[in-house]
Amino acid sequence: MRKRDVVFAGLGILALWQIIAMIVDRSILPSPVVVIPVFFEELLRGDMLKHAAISFWRALAGMLLAVVLAAPAGLVLGQSKKLNRFFSPVIYLLYPIPKVVLVPIVLLFFGVGNFPKIIIIFMILFFQILVLVRDQALALPRGLIQSVRSLGAGRRALFYFVYLPASLPAILTALRQSVGTAVAVLYITETFATRYGLGYYIFLNASTLLDYPAMYAGVLAMSLLGLTLYFSVDWLEHRLCKWQFVE
Repeated sequence: MRKRDVVFAGLGILALWQIIAMIVDRSILPSPVVVIPVFFEELLRGDMLKHAAISFWRALAGMLLAVVLAAPAGLVLGQSKKLNRFFSPVIYLLYPIPKVVLVPIVLLFFGVGNFPKIIIIFMILFFQILVLVRDQALALPRGLIQSVRSLGAGRRALFYFVYLPASLPAILTALRQSVGTAVAVLYITETFATRYGLGYYIFLNASTLLDYPAMYAGVLAMSLLGLTLYFSVDWLEHRLCKWQFVE
């Protein structure tokens, strides 16, 4: 997708927002002409930058933790039929459970702070990455595996030079698909027992201070956080999986 198309799409969304705000004409829906200056003012002079940095750290840490643990586990299950047969029923039961319902439980066990919020994001991403990587590894042609083994490659060599490169697109696809959910759940966790993060910033301005332009500025900041993570994964995919984009 060309950058110009993305810019035009963003301008179109802002124009639609402006039109809807003019039609509604209420304080609960300020126009982007009002919100964008507040966004930059809060970013440069207020506390938004600190809240955004904390939210970004929580989301990034959860994503990295999920990749580090789920990708190797998926590759191991993809290589071993016995392990996959043993763990598949467990994955089958746990994968469909909406992890957002576990937010109160995680907060009860781990308290406040960054760790429980990172754990929630990790739980959301873990199963998506695990399942996609496992399925990708299982789908590798048996003839390819046998050909590499005939050259003297052992299990470790197969892991690093066959299964891992073949599963990189699945890992990055899972991350890209999960970014929106991860940021949404991050917002929910940051409205519980915390004083930092964009979720707290939005909730405070919406329900306590009734500062709607600042609230929408926080929503805009959280949207940009999600877009930054999404396009970062997209950039990584173009860098690490170049063979997928050869015309």
